[in-house]
Amino acid sequence: MRLEKSTLKDNETIKISGSKSISNRLLILSYLFKNLKIENLSNSQDTQLLHRALESNADLVDIHHAGTAMRFLTSYFAIQEGKTTVLTGSERMKERPIQFLVDALRDLGADISYLEKEGFPPLKINGKKLEKSSVAIPANISSQFISSLMLIGSKLENGLEINLVGKITSRPYLEMTLKILRNIGILTQWEGQVIQIFPNIHSDKSSQIIKCICESDWSSASYFYSLAAIGRKSINLKSFRPHSLQGDSVIKEIYWKFFGVNTISQGSESKISLMPESSFVFPEHISLDMNDCPDIAQTLCVTATALQIPFEITGLSTLKVKETDRLVALKNELFKIGCISEITDDSIYSVKFFEANENISIETYNDHRMAMSFAPFCLITPLTIENEQVVEKSYPQFWDDFAQVLDQY
Repeated sequence: MRLEKSTLKDNETIKISGSKSISNRLLILSYLFKNLKIENLSNSQDTQLLHRALESNADLVDIHHAGTAMRFLTSYFAIQEGKTTVLTGSERMKERPIQFLVDALRDLGADISYLEKEGFPPLKINGKKLEKSSVAIPANISSQFISSLMLIGSKLENGLEINLVGKITSRPYLEMTLKILRNIGILTQWEGQVIQIFPNIHSDKSSQIIKCICESDWSSASYFYSLAAIGRKSINLKSFRPHSLQGDSVIKEIYWKFFGVNTISQGSESKISLMPESSFVFPEHISLDMNDCPDIAQTLCVTATALQIPFEITGLSTLKVKETDRLVALKNELFKIGCISEITDDSIYSVKFFEANENISIETYNDHRMAMSFAPFCLITPLTIENEQVVEKSYPQFWDDFAQVLDQY
């Protein structure tokens, strides 16, 4: 997709669909407890794939590139007594490790085996009743492994105690899972390194319908924060709440502190307005630990490059096992837009800015966030986004919404 050099319109309004993270958690819970009704479900490809997998009675379930679905379904199928499922995905999915989650489930008594490479999908899962109620798992791995266990915890006869070993990463995503569980009436507790999910064996027998409304997705909002920061005009986004379950809502504070984009909340309309401060003085350097919000790191690096603000972002170890190795991909593509950067196992930092070449073509590495995070750079210079349809994974209508806020698009 060719993006011509554009300017940002002022005061356009975009409605973003439900959070993928919240939707996927609620979908699993709605199939464990039959009295949940979900509204404003995400229209992302990942959520659709998860929904189809939960609806299917097939012995083989292919979730393609959907990492969250792979992790959440591994635990879900492990407790479906008497059902055998082969859970597989794309070639990239078969390269993404899942051993820590499988080990934890096996410790609880699950019957799971690897069909190809040890520690990686595809998996053969023989569903059964899990008798044990306590497990230990490293805390510095993907939070989705831990959330996967948390979601099934209350269906175990004695609940589930999860002992987190080591430094905790992506804490807000774990807190999100706990809040969602509490919202549907499941008792939970988190003290120190121990998360406790109490049994709630009667909730699926309740005749009372629990309505769950998915708030809109803050990760998707991040690309409009980038546009506002670079283009210095206001954008309105719906439907967002002032107090969010999502860790990525920290984008509000980050973009205010470093880029002068103020977030004004209009609670009665479930709307936020992104309003750049005209007199804002940009910092000389951005130094930030994004361990709690790694999914918005790419967006921030592109924004900083567009504004030529040196940056050092740490806490990004989980980016190496996403749809692609996002740190390598980010370094490669930042160079094309005028930033020499260096990476470590968990960080990226700018070394030097230079004038970007003409005929920029951004490779997306089959990663939706690469496409969307680099798109706002068209406010600086024309560029081409390769394989632009990859955005379907999380934000299918992105290009339509993106076009709506731009002139000369």
